[in-house]
Amino acid sequence: MRRSLLALSALTASAIAQAQPVPPPGQVPPPVAEPWMAQPAPMPAQQWQSPAAPRNSRTALEPVDLPPSIEQGVDMIYIDDDLVPRAIHDKALLHNIAFSDWSGAPLDMFVSMNPIYTDLRRGLVRYRERWGNLPDTQVPAGPALKSGMTGERVAALRNRLGLSDGSSYDAALAAAVKEFQDVHGIKPDGVAGAGTIEALNRGPAYYEQLIIINMERARRLPAPEDERKYVLVDAGSARLSMWENGKPVDSMKVVVGKAETATPMMAAYIKYASVNPYWNVPPELVRSLIGPRVVAQGIGYLTDREYQVLSDFSDHPQVLDPASLDWRAIVAGQQDVRLRRLPSPANSMGMMKFMLPNYFGIYLHDSPEKQHFTKNELWISNGCVRLEDYKRVAKFLFDGSMPRGDDPKVEKEVDLPQPVPVYMTYLTVQPIADGVKFLADPYGRDAHLMERFGPQMMAALDSAQGS
Repeated sequence: MRRSLLALSALTASAIAQAQPVPPPGQVPPPVAEPWMAQPAPMPAQQWQSPAAPRNSRTALEPVDLPPSIEQGVDMIYIDDDLVPRAIHDKALLHNIAFSDWSGAPLDMFVSMNPIYTDLRRGLVRYRERWGNLPDTQVPAGPALKSGMTGERVAALRNRLGLSDGSSYDAALAAAVKEFQDVHGIKPDGVAGAGTIEALNRGPAYYEQLIIINMERARRLPAPEDERKYVLVDAGSARLSMWENGKPVDSMKVVVGKAETATPMMAAYIKYASVNPYWNVPPELVRSLIGPRVVAQGIGYLTDREYQVLSDFSDHPQVLDPASLDWRAIVAGQQDVRLRRLPSPANSMGMMKFMLPNYFGIYLHDSPEKQHFTKNELWISNGCVRLEDYKRVAKFLFDGSMPRGDDPKVEKEVDLPQPVPVYMTYLTVQPIADGVKFLADPYGRDAHLMERFGPQMMAALDSAQGS
């Protein structure tokens, strides 16, 4: 299974970045931009969807084929059956409540849930207390409203935020606008621009639905009794957290997939680390990016960067002389070749990757391009997860030790002491101490789900409130 992932990752990148400056021959290149990450490989159709199954006419929320039983944007693919949380797996506990049957019941009062679920449920209560009972006044569209302004639109804004009657944009109104912006994922500058007014005019029901959707995503995560130790990757916030005994013990930024190659919602076991990993170049990039440079600059382009040409994608390929190949034919797509880059600080895989056998060809790995983290350029990969600090992840997975290779130019696979689960989810609402904060929806999943299930979610909430 390990080596089969090699062919998957080598066949799955499609995004091509602008060419980087080429250093003089013989000069070791610095780390270069890394646009070529493994994109989700298509799953076998016969395994996930019957040929007779009707295709969903709606736009897919995930760029992968999913089984018909999966609700896109909410459910999780469990690669290993024993990673399914008991609350999901055991029908006797919750009668296998589906998302479409959401009742508003506090499920964590009946069965153990992931703490994120409980925090979001409490956040929903606090949100309704703070924002749910304000006047449903529509603020007319127009120029941005700010301190010192007066008029009918200011009066409507004051009423919408529950302030005293008036038509002046005073300090109290600026403070209320800032508070609303901070909670709802808008820059808290106290200026009621078009985005702020649009958010206010959506009304609280819109945001309550968002909380419910994220509660349902959190319901698919493990309870403390399910997994003592696991990794959680949240593509919504682009963060990774490490959990032990039901509590997060560390966290960091990650780079995840862009919208068209979204990191899938899945769970699998991390089973081993590849120390000093090779970068197996996707054939598309050999043809479109590297091959043309070899044609223009000669074989030295490969040797200066420590690329190897291999005979095939088997476990034990032969190393070929790059001068023996017709690189013009390779660029033209008339001949295929396997190319890999030896381990180095400039390697796109960084110094270590963590392998979790799965149908998507997704894994976690180091990255030489640390500026993406400082610039918050976090939704740019083709599906795989790039780590801000691979060493902290390695020590967590290896119980405090650091796996090491034997040769800095040879990849070495090191098994974990015990496989560690990784759950990849998508949370667009973050629980905080006094409620929730709303995040962006980089994959555009929330609106689809609210359109489909919103009325019944709100009916269930209203019923629960009235009882």
